[in-house]
Amino acid sequence: QLVESGGGSVQAGGSLRLSCAASGRTYSKWCMGWFRQISGKKREAVATIDSNGRTVYKNSVKGRFTISFDNAEKILYLEMNNLNGEDTALYRCASSWGMTAMAAFDRIAQDDFGYWGDGTQVTVS
Repeated sequence: QLVESGGGSVQAGGSLRLSCAASGRTYSKWCMGWFRQISGKKREAVATIDSNGRTVYKNSVKGRFTISFDNAEKILYLEMNNLNGEDTALYRCASSWGMTAMAAFDRIAQDDFGYWGDGTQVTVS
């Protein structure tokens, strides 16, 4: 089970930190990440991380967003800085297994990726 939190409304240039609490079965080789979706538009991958600590980011968020995983607490984070209007979306976390961060980035927004949370809304004005 994945439960997101931390979304909200911020002004352009502001920051938010999203959290995703994970519970249930664990895998030695796992991958997790964030994707976002806007109503009526295609889902897009934002960032992924794997069990080796490798990370992959969408080009437009590089240098502004940071993905991390607290292994002790089983919480996935997405630190978002210098937000702009194009970052407005529903952010959902996802988890799977057996993939590197790069492979996960290519598949995270697909229906068969693994497990998804319900999402947390981020609105930038």
